[in-house]
Amino acid sequence: MSKTRVTETVLRDGHQSLIATRMRTDDMLPICKKLDKIGYWSLEVWGGATFDSCIRFLKEDPWDRLKLLKEALPKTRLQMLLRGQNLLGYRHYSDDVVKEFVKLSAQNGIDVFRVFDAMNDIRNLKSSIKAIKKNDKHAQGAISYTTSPVHNNKLFVKMALQMESMGCDSIVIKDMAGLLTPYTTSELVKALVDALEVPVQLHSHATAGLASMCQLKALEAGCSGIDTAISSFAEGTSHPTTESMVAALLNTDYDTKLNLPDLQEIGSYFYQMRKKYHQFESDFTGLDTRVQVNQVPGGMISNLSNQLKEQGELSRMNDVLKEIPKVRSELGYPPLVTPTSQIVGTQAVLNVLTGERYKTITNEVKLYLQGKYGKAPGKISKKIQQLAIGNEDVIDCRPADLLKPELSKLKSEIGKLATSKEDVITYAMFPDIGKDFLEQRAAGTLTPEYLEPIGENTASCPNAPTEFLITLHGEEYNIKVTGTGHPNQDRRPFYMTLDGVPEEIQVEILSDIDLSSSGGAVSHTGKSSKHPKASEPGHVTTSMPGVIVDVLVKVGDAVEAGTPVIITEAMKMETEIQAPISGKVTDVYISKGDTVNPDEILIAIE
Repeated sequence: MSKTRVTETVLRDGHQSLIATRMRTDDMLPICKKLDKIGYWSLEVWGGATFDSCIRFLKEDPWDRLKLLKEALPKTRLQMLLRGQNLLGYRHYSDDVVKEFVKLSAQNGIDVFRVFDAMNDIRNLKSSIKAIKKNDKHAQGAISYTTSPVHNNKLFVKMALQMESMGCDSIVIKDMAGLLTPYTTSELVKALVDALEVPVQLHSHATAGLASMCQLKALEAGCSGIDTAISSFAEGTSHPTTESMVAALLNTDYDTKLNLPDLQEIGSYFYQMRKKYHQFESDFTGLDTRVQVNQVPGGMISNLSNQLKEQGELSRMNDVLKEIPKVRSELGYPPLVTPTSQIVGTQAVLNVLTGERYKTITNEVKLYLQGKYGKAPGKISKKIQQLAIGNEDVIDCRPADLLKPELSKLKSEIGKLATSKEDVITYAMFPDIGKDFLEQRAAGTLTPEYLEPIGENTASCPNAPTEFLITLHGEEYNIKVTGTGHPNQDRRPFYMTLDGVPEEIQVEILSDIDLSSSGGAVSHTGKSSKHPKASEPGHVTTSMPGVIVDVLVKVGDAVEAGTPVIITEAMKMETEIQAPISGKVTDVYISKGDTVNPDEILIAIE
């Protein structure tokens, strides 16, 4: 048997799974020379959440990252994760955008495109696979592995054969949540190998502690390649350790032929470098067998943890993990992989935090229930569907067939801010944050999020108090600090609860204050100072903290109860807020971009 092919994930899925995709390009480049000499079959360096993270948090151009990595890794295939018709965003794009994205990705350095659909709807892979082959690159079709009453090996083999017939050069089992068990893996891999002409690879997360055993059984059953992560970014919700698998397979029929001491040097580099990102470490990225029940994948766990922390609700994580399987069942058992993991996860969070299931339903859930992400694997709850979309039609064709070409429109919308074809695609992927990124770049104001020095947060100072009882003017207040944000110029946000109510304060550093002109060091942007408290039936509020994406009405407008009046975003998902009563808009307290909290009056209707 030929040597086992190894795909190294440290530069993409490894840090996405463990530190919320926060590794910066400057920390990748110094080790590239050593990575390039190892002899990996491929290095996964792009796609997934990296594009979003680059422009949202790191203020890096993701295309520049790709070019720099290609230059620094000339001997090694570079690989990306592509979400089929969703590309790297959270909606389906028209076919002309898909073609342009693949073309530019290939030109800038991607050699292997691992392409999947969150619904396992093969129709949604058609355009991307065709574009990959047109650009003479390796198309790796991915089966989004999951377990449910409607998923089985027969279905997965059927999918794989369809992808092979579409031109895929290899097939990968994408076990994003670490659900596979060793003997199940053996049976599935054998079934695929017997049916296919192309090689089979295994991608499995180590969340439940089973992935390395699954990889061994897969290789014994005929699997050609495995995904691993260098030790410093391995295990837990990441992947089996590269060095360990190399050692385990040494001098066997499955020998990887990779040099263990060289790998250990790389591991030492990332061990030291990871300390810089301590603020993004999560308590929920270690070994956790509960994944066999809740099915939450690694990247989703670390991001969900950070998102709940920002909401001041990290203590509700277990409630959310219990809610996720319920929502997934009601939505017809979609695999939990981006974007369906985000769709299901955010709805579960809303169900928990609002205290009433489906009181608030995200726009993405509504689109899902309309069939605009593809065909659900199982039966959707008619009750939930009716609640979300009423009697609206549900489509049954390939969703992209309903989309008109949009590349020209996107170019026109972004205009001169886009200085390249790549900039247009950046805007297409994430219109709001993409445009913000391009505007800041043009103004020379791109500032990456703050990295806390080691020892600055309570994780490094476990005895630092986070809960206080404060007496002010004879009144007692219970204050619990739940998190801190990143400085914006001279101010820094702190998140807390005041007598159980989520609040945010902006703190200005005292040494930077001009006392002759400053009115004080603290500006409060939470519930009581920014907007008055909601108390009347016509007061429009939000169920959870978020950002205003759009205001759909103005003062003087007449609205009917149930009419959408605001769109908010929380945890990357948008939600329409509807008018609670019929009447006339008398006050609008918010504008696009504002941060808002529950129980504030956002709009008043009488």
